[in-house]
Amino acid sequence: MNDTCLAAVSIDQDLCSRCKVCYSLCPFDAIYQQPEDGRIKIDIQKCQVCGICSSSCPVSAIEMAYYDHEGLLEHIRVTTGNENAETLVIMCRGNSPSSGEVEDILAAQGLDGSSYLPMRVPCAGRIPMDFIFNVLRSGTKNIISIQCQDGFCRMKEGTSIETRRMLLGMAVIQQFGYPRDSLKVVKYSRKAMWINQECVGCDKCVFICPYEAIKAEPFSSPTVIEEKCVGCGACQLVCPHKAIQVKGYEFDNVLASYGEAAKRLRSLSDQPAILVFSCQWSEFSALDDPERMLKGKNAMVMEVPCFKGMDPVHVVNAFRNGFDGVMAVVCSETDCKLQKGRDVADRQVEVLRNALKKLGLSDRFELHEISPRCEGEFAAKFDAFHHKVMNLSKGSPVPGGSQP
Repeated sequence: MNDTCLAAVSIDQDLCSRCKVCYSLCPFDAIYQQPEDGRIKIDIQKCQVCGICSSSCPVSAIEMAYYDHEGLLEHIRVTTGNENAETLVIMCRGNSPSSGEVEDILAAQGLDGSSYLPMRVPCAGRIPMDFIFNVLRSGTKNIISIQCQDGFCRMKEGTSIETRRMLLGMAVIQQFGYPRDSLKVVKYSRKAMWINQECVGCDKCVFICPYEAIKAEPFSSPTVIEEKCVGCGACQLVCPHKAIQVKGYEFDNVLASYGEAAKRLRSLSDQPAILVFSCQWSEFSALDDPERMLKGKNAMVMEVPCFKGMDPVHVVNAFRNGFDGVMAVVCSETDCKLQKGRDVADRQVEVLRNALKKLGLSDRFELHEISPRCEGEFAAKFDAFHHKVMNLSKGSPVPGGSQP
């Protein structure tokens, strides 16, 4: 760990009993035991901040900067104080369905989909059973854990670990008078989808898919092999006609999300407007609570499913719609949860940089490899970029950008 990294996960050695439960469960081999004194330590450079270790520690010796037990409970207390909802929906960050899909899932489970509390976490395996019990005690009647389909967990073992916990929890809650079906597990994974009338049969998606999840057909549009598709967005990135898109990140929906935002931000402040595209695995706080993280900075953050799903067209469009600066936040190659096909993203960024150079916008775009393992790293990078864009904007307007 470098000196500037404030570790987001740590072990309180005074509480640790050295039972090595965390060691046995860590999917990334980031936990080890020191031979000289037997202490359990975390290799923060390997850690992916999934939270499985913290949720499994029997003595609560592992401390998390994000989604700690009390923080999760406080979220429930605050939210239930503002809304009248009887169902808590816990969703994995990497495969969380859209609002409409959640409502359909609830309806299929015989529950009211018009009012529920959504809670997204980096991994289903992050949720400890004592949190589940406390939520039921608080008055919530139903808890649904929407987990990645088996084999699609971005944190490798999170889905299987939480499934076992929930099955055990179903048996335990009955002893306290709660119905067994108060807890439910639903498997869901985001996939690519076709818009057949737009497909011209160029088969670029077939060529580019790093998971061999798209099959060419001789007389029709290619076929998505759902049991192989991981929803990375590489196919969407190369499709010239927007005929294949990832659910929840459709091109036109993303465009609509920021299309008018620059004008709105400019109307609220005389500061430059900044747009941040962030991979859902490289930053947690800004995606979960952007109002707090970006307060007073006249900026907005957009989530992308993976570096491979960050379309360079959106960066150029952002400037054309009036943003003064665009920052991209992605995982490093070693941290990428969908490592296959990284070269696709790298080539797209090279093309983007060349295009921005021709447009005179190179100084107004930055791409950073960031990990949530280092608490505060995003804030430091963003503050520096914000300061840079403010100085640039004092000198001249964005070339080719719309003006307020």
